[in-house]
Amino acid sequence: MSRVAARIELTEPERKELERRERAHSGSFRDRQRAKIILLASQSLENQEIAGKVKLSRMAVGKWRERFSLERMAGLVDTPGRGRLSSLEPEQIEAVLSRVVQPPAHLRRWSCRTMARESGLSKSAVQKLWAGNDLKPHLSRTFKLSTDPEFEAKFWDIIGLYFNPPDQALVLCCDEKSQIQALSRSQPGLPLKAGHIQTRTHDYYRNGTVTLFAALDYLQGKIIARTDRRHTHREWLGFLKHIDEQTPVDVQLHLIVDNYSTHKHPKVKAWLARHRRFHIHFTPTSASWLNLVERFFRDLTQQAIVRGSFESVRVLVEAIDAYLAHHNLKAKRYVWRADGAEVLRKINKAWAVATDG
Repeated sequence: MSRVAARIELTEPERKELERRERAHSGSFRDRQRAKIILLASQSLENQEIAGKVKLSRMAVGKWRERFSLERMAGLVDTPGRGRLSSLEPEQIEAVLSRVVQPPAHLRRWSCRTMARESGLSKSAVQKLWAGNDLKPHLSRTFKLSTDPEFEAKFWDIIGLYFNPPDQALVLCCDEKSQIQALSRSQPGLPLKAGHIQTRTHDYYRNGTVTLFAALDYLQGKIIARTDRRHTHREWLGFLKHIDEQTPVDVQLHLIVDNYSTHKHPKVKAWLARHRRFHIHFTPTSASWLNLVERFFRDLTQQAIVRGSFESVRVLVEAIDAYLAHHNLKAKRYVWRADGAEVLRKINKAWAVATDG
């Protein structure tokens, strides 16, 4: 008589962790596979049906289902002692793991090959040791921490606009994307087709630049935009007047902007003093990630500019205008979802690490 498959009911933390493991491409294939087994089992699927979906035997599916039922998340981990025993001496392992953070003077980092030559181990042995201890000397990340003394006050001011927008008002995320280059490729590339990726030449001709001024309506997702050859305070002031013309006169305007000098020019301040419905909210210095219009600029760059070839600034502007028109026709919001307290906790942790280092 066949055994009855264990019934799986997941708690919310367990479900979130299993879904994370199933999506994580940085983890092992076995972890993703086991997570998928349990997620499918929680949907009351039989072992045979799950086996077909994960490409395993019914017995293997039953094993992991039973182990999870008895031990929960701990049951998905291989028991110690399985597999081939390591032939490496403890001193060799310690040397590879400890020296990875101390490259020689002529190198900025170790590679598997240079460490293998230095330690006398094989490249694959070094690679396995690093992978098993989550060491990735080939990767690095850039960062910039704000030194603004009023960081927290400005941070909460902008987060408050995102989570609790004022009534009878528009929240506009504003900035300029300057020096957009009209580049034309020196030779035509090959189009995308089955079995062949799209190509474009490395060489190009520079045909001038343009600046895009944009205001993202946080609630509607639409863009108020204007292009200009330069990006001085005169062009910024012209853009503010354009916003004034494009929005209802009885609506208050809350503009989120960065600390670029043109935004604080005396003539700009004087104009704002005469137009009291404009309320300016400055992001902290070195914290442009708080301004959601940057997210729109990224989409514009990737979808309309990077792969284009523009014989003139006029052609580039036409492409930008076409993208903006299509975007506004089917506008979709960029929604801020991050918890403010959690963001601050991570920033403070980064500061602690930086100062300790």
